[in-house]
Amino acid sequence: MTAQMIHNLRSDASDNRARILAAARAAFAADGLDVPVREIARRAQVSAATVYRRFPTKEALFTEAFAEQLTLCSSIVEEGFAAADPWHGLSLVVEKLLEANARDRGMRTLLSRLSQTVDFTADRRRTLRMVLDLIRRAKDAGDLRPDIVLEDIVLAIMANDGIQADSPGTRAAASRRFAALMLQSFRANPVPAPLPPAVRLLPAP
Repeated sequence: MTAQMIHNLRSDASDNRARILAAARAAFAADGLDVPVREIARRAQVSAATVYRRFPTKEALFTEAFAEQLTLCSSIVEEGFAAADPWHGLSLVVEKLLEANARDRGMRTLLSRLSQTVDFTADRRRTLRMVLDLIRRAKDAGDLRPDIVLEDIVLAIMANDGIQADSPGTRAAASRRFAALMLQSFRANPVPAPLPPAVRLLPAP
C-alpha cells in the first residue's frame, strides 16, 4: 500500500468521524438518547457498523459528541462546589449553566439529562453528585427552600432554552436576568435585590 493510499484512508476515516459526530449532535439535540444509532448512521451517510467501530456504545458516542459541553459543565459545577458558601456556589452554578445554555444550544441536550437515568461516565456521576451535594448543603444552611430538587434546576434550564433573541450575547444577557428570577424563587427567605438589566427579545416563532 502506497503512502498516498494510506493518507487517503486516514482522511476518509477522519471525515467519517466528523460526519458521525455532527450527525450525533443534531440527532441527540432533536430526539435525545432514544434516537437509534442506525438513524445517526443514516444522517452521517455511513453504515451502523462504521459508527459502532468508532463508538462501541451510544453513551460513548454521546460523550464524544458533547465532549466540549461536558468539560464546561464539569468546570462550572466544580467552581460552585468549591465555594465556601453553599448558596453562593449553587447560585454560581445556576447562573453559569443557564448562560452557557443560552450561548450554546447543544448544552440543553446535555443538561436536560442531568436527572435522568442513563449510563453516566465516572466524570458525569461525579458532577451530578456535586450538584446534589450543593443542593443539600444549601438546604442545611437554611438558604434553599426545602422542597427544591434537582429537577427544578433542570426545569429552569429547559425554560431558559426557550429564550428567543437575535444573538447569543443577547440570549446570554436575558438568561442572566432569568437566572436571577429563578434564584429568587429558590431561596428560602428571598431578599429583594436589583435584577440584571432587561433586554429586548424576539417574539416566539
